[in-house]
Amino acid sequence: MLRIEGLHKRFGDIVALNGCSVDVERGTMLGLLGPNGAGKTTTMRAIFGLVRVDDGTVTWDGEPVGVEQRRRFGFMPEERGLYPKMTVHWQLVHLGKLHGMSRVDANRAADEWLEVVGLADRRDAKASELSHGNQQRIQLGAALLHHPELVVLDEPFGGLDPIASETLADLLLERARQGTAVIFSSHQLDVVEDLCEDVAIINRGRVVLEGKVSELRAAAPRRYVDVTSPTGDESWVAQLPGARVVQRSNGRLRVVLDEAMDIAEIARVAGAGATQFVVEPPPLSEVFREVARET
Repeated sequence: MLRIEGLHKRFGDIVALNGCSVDVERGTMLGLLGPNGAGKTTTMRAIFGLVRVDDGTVTWDGEPVGVEQRRRFGFMPEERGLYPKMTVHWQLVHLGKLHGMSRVDANRAADEWLEVVGLADRRDAKASELSHGNQQRIQLGAALLHHPELVVLDEPFGGLDPIASETLADLLLERARQGTAVIFSSHQLDVVEDLCEDVAIINRGRVVLEGKVSELRAAAPRRYVDVTSPTGDESWVAQLPGARVVQRSNGRLRVVLDEAMDIAEIARVAGAGATQFVVEPPPLSEVFREVARET
């Protein structure tokens, strides 16, 4: 298990981390969320010793994270770090060796990963000759080819087309199923909601909310009700406290309630004007916005 506990970091007058703490279990995927400048990248860099914190600890399975542990980790920074004039294949081999792999094992792993990410036909191309999306695939391969126990990715979905995003999502899910601890940051909250069971929201250098995505959504007071209304009558909505129609389409209404309400009460008020109800908690994006606004 990765344990980040009480991290503090200042850059001059700027407080980057202010007691940041979070745990990540093996075999789980954690979405690290927060506004720009909240402390996500600084937290990730602290795991790898790229930022020297003023206080706090980072441990893996109870041991302080040092050089030996980091060789068993994978990191994909937001600022991509490929060597532009080095061939794709040799780049992966070189990075694999830096993680302690033998040349033979690194060669084999590089070939396997080029197949996995669909770039086997570009093995001899230079990184500078690849598109942005393909460079990200190589960067992902560099983070994963040594079979890390922990993989940390900073905005890995940024700039990817839908096909590349789906490939990346499948790879991360498979890694988690195999027991790897996965942390990634993203501003694409729909992706986080689809992939992650757990999230941690950082703001002003500390974790202000964390937990299971389903539980955080369920705990939010607001509810969305999809209503089938053949007559199109929506006059009854005004009788529900804090309710309003936010979408209308082909005999269906989407009603938002500012607080949870028993569906039987909704049906009673709607009467014959509605024939079917589906109640949902707010999406993760709305939970995030509320937390960011309050903190």
